[in-house]
Amino acid sequence: MSRKALILFAHGARAASWAAPFQRLQKLTQESLPNVQVELAFLELMQPQLPELVTDLVNAGCEDITITPIFLGQGGHVLRDLPLMVEELRSRFPHVKLEQVEAAGENPAVLLAIRDYCVGALGRN
Repeated sequence: MSRKALILFAHGARAASWAAPFQRLQKLTQESLPNVQVELAFLELMQPQLPELVTDLVNAGCEDITITPIFLGQGGHVLRDLPLMVEELRSRFPHVKLEQVEAAGENPAVLLAIRDYCVGALGRN
């Protein structure tokens, strides 16, 4: 097991098909980071949920975990729910480096990629 992990954190939904793009993103990311364990976790409605996944990673020897919220905006889940979960996990596992980064949609490179997709949509008609 890698001592480093990257968790792609998404909301979750009732329909299993909703997770397919996130699973593809996980696979693409894992291929780019062969020395890092890349996992997918959900806030609700789907498994694994973040606390259980972090516990499993720590129990397997992971010591450095980065959580990347795959959300377009910094709504209540990213501003309130996620930081509370991360703080609880930090107190449960004080020996583990546990970092949370901004929501994907807050990153300028992500916004530019989405812009390019939207602009390209005009040429498809």
